[in-house]
Amino acid sequence: MPAVFLKDRSLLFVSGAEAQSFLQNLITTDITALGPDEARPGALLTPQGKILFDFMIWQDGDGYMIETDAGQRDGLLKRLTMYKLRAAVTLSPSTEEGVTVSWDEGAEGVRESQGARDSRFAKAGVTLTRRAGRHGDGAEVLYDALRISHGIVTSGSDFALQDAFPHDVLMDFNGGLSFRKGCYVGQEVVSRMQHRGTARRRVVTVSAATALPGTGTEITAAGKPVGILGSVEGGNGLAIVRIDRAGAAMAAGTPLLAGDTPVSLVLPAWSGLVFPASADEASA
Repeated sequence: MPAVFLKDRSLLFVSGAEAQSFLQNLITTDITALGPDEARPGALLTPQGKILFDFMIWQDGDGYMIETDAGQRDGLLKRLTMYKLRAAVTLSPSTEEGVTVSWDEGAEGVRESQGARDSRFAKAGVTLTRRAGRHGDGAEVLYDALRISHGIVTSGSDFALQDAFPHDVLMDFNGGLSFRKGCYVGQEVVSRMQHRGTARRRVVTVSAATALPGTGTEITAAGKPVGILGSVEGGNGLAIVRIDRAGAAMAAGTPLLAGDTPVSLVLPAWSGLVFPASADEASA
């Protein structure tokens, strides 16, 4: 059972009598649907519906623990404080730094005591838990390889904040985006995308017969941009691509290239998505 310490993750604790309603009215995650010992992805959006901050969130006693990138924590705390006003909510950075992720793809899974189960990996059939602090010394590359193989992205490596919509990073499938809980910041935009079916950028896994070029390399078809390469580990990687353009290229037999390297693209099986083969199919 690998246990990997992610040193660049930080935590915020949200507590108080109005903590649940405070978060419910701000973030994309349906807080009321959080199961015991379940960690779900979430985001605080811009009014235009793009991801301003992304994180994982789970229940912790009578409050909620928010895990985010260390570089985002202070900005997220400041933004949440701005929305707090007179709400009966306490926002405090955790004294523990870093997060340990543990996983087991066997039948027994990971014991409940080892943390909150990540709903993104659960969708892919992997039991992975997250808990504050250092509880393992596995190489971080093991975790990166796992999330790459299952199409699970992270901001910074795979997409830029304020540049991606929740649909782009599959939050409509991984438990991080609610269409039923009512209003929150940016909700009108993402709901419109959902009901009109206008999401075209999606996460794919990328593979090549040789080592892939670096993060940020453009993926093209017949010289036209399709997407951008994100996390890379050897011949495997992640990218966010225009699935209509990628699907049309594959249907026509046009090679897809990351820089000069031929690549294959696959949508994560757990998403249930397929590549449209034509513009008409994409808009259906």
